[in-house]
Amino acid sequence: MDVALTIAYRFALSRRRSMAMSLFGVVLGVGFYILTQAQTGGYQSFFVETILGTNGAIQVTDRFQDTLEPMELGVDGKLLRVRQRQGKQYEEGVAYPGLLMDALSEFEAILGQSEVLESQIRVSSGFRRQIAALYGIRIEDHRLVSSIESQVVLGDSVSFEHDTLSVMISPRMAESLGVRLGEMITLESSDQVRSYRIAALVESGVSAIDKVRIYIDIGEARSLLGKPFGESTIQLSINDPIDAPWIAAQIESTLGHAAASWQEREQVWLGVFNALSVSAGISMSALIVLAGLGIYNSLSMQVVEKQREVAILRAMGYHRADITRVFLYQGLMVAVVGIAGGWIFGAATTWLVTQIPLRIRGIFSSDHFVVSWDSVDYLVGALIALIIAMLGSILPALRGSRIEPATVIRGN
Repeated sequence: MDVALTIAYRFALSRRRSMAMSLFGVVLGVGFYILTQAQTGGYQSFFVETILGTNGAIQVTDRFQDTLEPMELGVDGKLLRVRQRQGKQYEEGVAYPGLLMDALSEFEAILGQSEVLESQIRVSSGFRRQIAALYGIRIEDHRLVSSIESQVVLGDSVSFEHDTLSVMISPRMAESLGVRLGEMITLESSDQVRSYRIAALVESGVSAIDKVRIYIDIGEARSLLGKPFGESTIQLSINDPIDAPWIAAQIESTLGHAAASWQEREQVWLGVFNALSVSAGISMSALIVLAGLGIYNSLSMQVVEKQREVAILRAMGYHRADITRVFLYQGLMVAVVGIAGGWIFGAATTWLVTQIPLRIRGIFSSDHFVVSWDSVDYLVGALIALIIAMLGSILPALRGSRIEPATVIRGN
């Protein structure tokens, strides 16, 4: 074993209380950093999974014609012709969904496609009337691009599939309308009024979607709205959702239809989550900074108290670099033990908060805290603690290395 490490260990034991306080600060700082990142990351992951399972990775919408020449853009060594969003003439919706879906099937990264017809409509029961978002789908196709099957909380999608005069709504909308599973609601378009049976209750977990969306067979939706063709959207699922912007750009470039990735559609909320994550990380890093100040204070006092011992070591032939290592090793020991304790504390508290019942009904719908288990959070927390601990050790270590034996002897 390195003799300097043994000496550092004995020096650290001589100031147990102050070193323990510094160690405790590192444990708390790393642990709470992991906990806050797990919470913000958990809700972000929950939001992303819900969006992918509800609105798909990519939505292909309006056809356009360029009025400006497209640009050529090199991405990862590939040349891509990108049409500029300005200078385009748009035609609303997909006019020929069958032909477009055949063309989209040539993309290897696309796993599933679903034609969707969206429109605002009035919905009413015997108790209340409100505006809703009609969502016409073919359920057999929509299962391939969404998590609609797992979102059913009451009833089943099979009865919806075999009964075109049925709908699926959220429990929140059912409560608002004062209806239950199997009862009838009325949908009103500009010139049609029809009644439909509630075949299932579905809940995505995103309040903005659940409070307005009504699922209906796309053929029945076209009949109700008086739109026998066109004006639809193609919802896609892909192999890797991270690649959605690249694939959307390819679709726009080759097929002449606007394609919006989930990152583009939800960039506002993703920005909010990123800001919360950074803010929480900065706040919790302050605890580690305080622990670093504790290390600095402990080692500074130790330099004063251990002048005689350092002078003896220097007289025995130890170099300044050896004395520097003695004090740096103490900061390193506090950092390493604190990081290990912080990891354990962070994992334990993260698990504990998942056991706390918490009914959230706002942006999200959840009955408990949602967390993510990401090794990156543990590594980043450890890196912050290690850097701050070593910064807190450098100045005392350099000061201790400058102690001269002759000076100490004359002083005594």
